[in-house]
Amino acid sequence: MRGWLPLTLGLLAVVVGAVWTVQGLGYVTGSLMTGQRIWAVLGPLVSLAGLVVLWFGLRSRRRS
Repeated sequence: MRGWLPLTLGLLAVVVGAVWTVQGLGYVTGSLMTGQRIWAVLGPLVSLAGLVVLWFGLRSRRRS
């Protein structure tokens, strides 16, 4: 079960970052985040951090 936590958290960060990005860009409506530039900037950063965590999780699983 080694590496499951980083994989889960990384995947969650990628999805949340993607949602924040499309909301910030105005493609998803009905939220206070819609059309706000800060979310269009933070979203890709969170997604990138999630990809890094996923990479470390995959590396950890291969070593065991």
